[in-house]
Order: sequence, then structure tokens, then C-alpha cells
Amino acid sequence: MLSELERLGTIAAVAEAMHLTAPGVSMQLSALERELGLQLTERRGRGVVLTPAGRVVASHGRVLGEQLSLAEHEIDALRDGTAGHYRMAAFPTAARSIVADVWAEMLLANGPTIELTTAEPEGALLAVLAGSIDLAVVHSYSNVPRQIPDNVHVTAIASEPVKLAHLGRDRLGPVVDLRGFAATTWIAPSRPRTCFDMVERACGLAGFRPNVVAETDDFDVQLALVRAGVGVALIPQLALDRTPEGVTVSEPHTTIERHLYVATRNELRDDPGVAHITEVLTAATVARIGRVIRG
Repeated sequence: MLSELERLGTIAAVAEAMHLTAPGVSMQLSALERELGLQLTERRGRGVVLTPAGRVVASHGRVLGEQLSLAEHEIDALRDGTAGHYRMAAFPTAARSIVADVWAEMLLANGPTIELTTAEPEGALLAVLAGSIDLAVVHSYSNVPRQIPDNVHVTAIASEPVKLAHLGRDRLGPVVDLRGFAATTWIAPSRPRTCFDMVERACGLAGFRPNVVAETDDFDVQLALVRAGVGVALIPQLALDRTPEGVTVSEPHTTIERHLYVATRNELRDDPGVAHITEVLTAATVARIGRVIRG
């Protein structure tokens, strides 16, 4: 009120601006003077002006008003999920693709800030449980269900097909039967990753155990080895955006999918920022692979 009085010049103007009565404003200012033990205003003609002490206190009132306005703005942004700082983990393929897309969008929109670390789903889920990570992008395969720990909430954002990468020397069509690769050497993720289990189970369903001659968690390395003629590999769609020239990808006859989720602690499941980031991650994933699931 004091800072408004300095700006507007009359008690009546302050009352109108603040939707109060003039006597009510006068009473509040008198109470402030008694509380501080200082004379803050003085009569001058028909108006009221601030004393030197009043001008000092009014300057603090302006600062407090600006801080309150800023706090209200930031609280509104937090409610909308467009503010806050979130620690995120993501497996490498997601980190270099959809998370990078989302981060770029957040920077342009001045949205929530992100702190990122890469981690495979097993480690990311443990970090979420421990509280060192707020949310994580994790995956499971249609033929390798993932156990979700208690107190962790997951939101399904999309599913992507897993395809067979090969040299295509036999002029194979867009759909292949893995039984035709029983005698072929294979490139697979390292054990004991669920990605390795996915390959082993897919081949097992086709009636053979794969002859794995190279293990690496880097899908770019797997594709390079396929290009070199080392063997064939099962690669999720998100990792196929940099397929080397000469490498052909085909859909297995028996469909294999990798399901993508955002995981967070139950306490954060209704957090607006987590919901906003999840929504943007879903849109970024669908833009890359063109498919979505909900669950």
C-alpha cells in the first residue's frame, strides 16, 4: 500500500487500485507506522506524501511486490509443467534420438530444464528408486517382459519394431523367417542384457540357438559389423536411422517389438513437469517411428 501511495499520490487512488475502501487503506498504513515505530506519511494540503522513512519502506514494498509477482508466475508455470529442473536417465539409443529432440524443444520453449545421464533400464530403474533420478526412459521387449519394482510408476509412450539387419545377398523380401538364418553367424548385445535375451528367445522360437560371434551394446557397431559381413543382427527401429549403405533391414515373420516407457517414483506420478516431459517424449517418439501405444 505504501509503495502504491508513493506511485499514485492519494489514498483514494490506492483504495481504487487495490479494490479497498479509503478508510481501510488509512487504517492499514497507520497500523504499519505503529508496528515500525516510524512516521511514514504526512499530510500536505489535501493529499498525503511519504516521509523519508516512508520512501525507504516503500522501496522495499516495490521489491516485495515484484518478487511476489515473479513467484506467482513461476508457480503457474510449475502447475502447467513448463518449469522446474528434472534429473533424467535414458538408455543410449533413446538419449541420442528422442531425448535429444525433446531437449532441443525445451530449450526453444524455455520449458523445464533437464539433467541427463545414460543408463540401461536395470540401472535407471534402481536410480529412480534411490531418488537420484526423477524420471527414466526405459524399455522392454515383447518377448522379454520387464519386472517393474514396487513404488515405480511407468507410462507407456510408444512401441517400435525390431528388424533383422543383413546384407540382403539372397534377395530376401521385406519379411523374413528367422529359421533361414539358423546357420548364419550372429551379432548380439552383450550378456546379461535383456537385449541379448530378446535375440536368444527370438531365435529359440524359430527353432535354433544363435551362433553369436560378436557382442556389443552399441547398435552402430552391430550395424558396422553386419556391413563387414560378420553376421546378422536384430536392431530396434530407433537405432536404424544410421544404417550403413549396403545393409538391408527386414521384418521378422514373427513380430518383435521394443516397448518404451517413462518411469518415475509413485510420489511423482502426478507431477506436472513429469507429465509434460512424458507428453513431449511421446510426440518425439511417434515422430520418429510413427507408432504409439498407451498403457
